[in-house]
Amino acid sequence: MGGGFRARERAVLHFNVADFAVAVERVEDCRLRQRPLLIAPLQAARAVVYDMSEEAYREGVRKGMPLRQATRICRGAAVLPPRAGLYHKAMQAFYKELQGYSPLIECGQADGHFFADVTGTHRLHGPAPDIGWRVRRQARAGLGVNPIWTLGTSKLVAKVASRLVKPVGEYIVNPGEEAAFLAPLPVTVLPGLTGRELEQLRDFRLATIGSLAGLSRQQLMVPFGSRCDYLHDISRGIDDTVICRPNVASQTIDFEHTFAGDSNDQEEVEGVVAALVGRAGSSLRGRRQVTRRVGIWLRYSDGGHVIRQAPCRGGTAGDFHLQKLAMDALHRAWTRRTRIRSCRLVCDRLQRQSPQLLLFSEPEGRELREKRVLAAMDALRGRFGHAVIGAGKQSLGDVVGCV
Repeated sequence: MGGGFRARERAVLHFNVADFAVAVERVEDCRLRQRPLLIAPLQAARAVVYDMSEEAYREGVRKGMPLRQATRICRGAAVLPPRAGLYHKAMQAFYKELQGYSPLIECGQADGHFFADVTGTHRLHGPAPDIGWRVRRQARAGLGVNPIWTLGTSKLVAKVASRLVKPVGEYIVNPGEEAAFLAPLPVTVLPGLTGRELEQLRDFRLATIGSLAGLSRQQLMVPFGSRCDYLHDISRGIDDTVICRPNVASQTIDFEHTFAGDSNDQEEVEGVVAALVGRAGSSLRGRRQVTRRVGIWLRYSDGGHVIRQAPCRGGTAGDFHLQKLAMDALHRAWTRRTRIRSCRLVCDRLQRQSPQLLLFSEPEGRELREKRVLAAMDALRGRFGHAVIGAGKQSLGDVVGCV
């Protein structure tokens, strides 16, 4: 599917659960539907907003805004900590709903966005708009969320259409109408443009996509260089990007901590990294995966950042091995005297744990004892939360994570 059709014959559905984290929290607790809601770490003094409800957005709250500022703007809002595991489960549930209609589904990481290529499936499931309506009904009834759905001949057109109808609605752009659909819209709705490019477009007084489409590749080459082809194509609705199914190897586990005050205290920083390792290890074991690379991202108070990684050829999900890798990466990344503002741990190159069982019983030893300790800690964390127990240097403060 897809390769034998011309681009204009494709049928791409985009589903978007607006304010996904808020929507999931409101399914968990229906009392939250009666008031504005902010999602942000609670115990971090300089926490920023992870997600917010439509009511909070209308009052001026934005993602990435300091929580203190957001609560001043939206005084009646409830504040909840982000629960990455819960959002991941909700994404998986929606993904399963879509699998009944197409094998080509692409989704983000806990952001409520899904693309489904339903090209050529009309004999099985009916016209593409019918699939959109059907999936929405199933999502409302089974999951309690109300997704936007839009239909276009490419991911680009479907994505732009979603931005027009957000937070609720549907939109269909028929084949051949892409350029006319995009022409009157502001250039800010086009995905993939950098802040610098938007500034340049403002300088040239190119406010609408139609005005951008009026320029040739040669004219765009002068100010935008190698990006001229991309700008030329998207302004005309040309997008041959294929739907990419989730690839285990490309997934990551990602946790971040922002210090209450900029810090260069070794004990504090290492304690935070150990806590991030605890979260990542627990998440890996819950998904029956191992990571073959651990990365540490340090962001300094002056805006600079350093990234260092430590590989693990065979893969690991144990806290003790992960901690060695993370500390190795940390010590190689921490080369400046400037205070650290935030620390991020990323586990990538994921693969499934080996299902191979041992032929003989595992001898009593250090590894077996560590497995038992981790199993007991996972059980406690699963029941009472991560703040209830830590190993060694692990700090028990809040962190933000996504999987």
